[in-house]
Amino acid sequence: MRLVTFAGPGGAPRPGALVPGGVLDLVAAVPDGPATLVEALDAGPEVRAAVADPDPAHVRPREAVRLLAPVRPGSLLCVGYNYRGHTAQDDPEHPDVFAKATSAVVGPEDDVLLPRAGAEVDYEAELAVVIGRTAHDVTEADALAHVGGYTVLNDVSARDWQRRSSQWVLSKSFDTFAPLGPAVVTPDEVPDPQDLTVEARVNGSLTLSGSTRDQVFGVARLVSYVSQVVTLRPGDVIATGTPQKLPHVLDRGPRWLRPGDVVDITVGGVGTLRSRVSAPTTSSSH
Repeated sequence: MRLVTFAGPGGAPRPGALVPGGVLDLVAAVPDGPATLVEALDAGPEVRAAVADPDPAHVRPREAVRLLAPVRPGSLLCVGYNYRGHTAQDDPEHPDVFAKATSAVVGPEDDVLLPRAGAEVDYEAELAVVIGRTAHDVTEADALAHVGGYTVLNDVSARDWQRRSSQWVLSKSFDTFAPLGPAVVTPDEVPDPQDLTVEARVNGSLTLSGSTRDQVFGVARLVSYVSQVVTLRPGDVIATGTPQKLPHVLDRGPRWLRPGDVVDITVGGVGTLRSRVSAPTTSSSH
């Protein structure tokens, strides 16, 4: 299943599924069914049946639906330097895990707002893991059983702020710096998370291309490792790192995001997350 959260009556978040013809409203389609996408991750047979054979009366045209961030994680954890080739160094012994403020999360139809306080705004293309079952100190062998699905995250970063400190939290946590979505794809549609392409395009030009085969620490290892410290709960997200940009992009030097840019992050089999970049605003709301 490809589960989404969309704006229902009054803009309230509502769970749905991408189906032929649009978005299936799961609240309408499944009486006493899931009220949120997180609940849908633990879907019973009635939810799967509704998605497999959607009632047209409960399908909304895609163009009539506004998608929101699929989940609002309690914990949003990211991994640095997790692809071979991202640095010239040898493989690290342990994952380099850092936190990103959950207030940075926005949906697949929201803009990335360039902050007034940061001048060097960059993008990163990441496979994101959505927890489906509570995970505390789980083994690597059992870790994937706690994964509810996969989505796409753009780990937007202010490189000038990143250089200010040994810690990356603030540079990664400006409002709108965590576009997420568009859908959470359940594991039955992603048979091997370690065999997915990860690409980025800026204004249509390919700037980054890699494969999760080149991750130093795969999904199972990351879930197990993090769960030794953090009790991962349904809806929490682990972003698994970004491949290095392509040589021609590195050779030309930094080209920071500008108003009007469009960044497409694609993870094969999972989806494409498109983010438009806008100028700073005078309001902190989004």
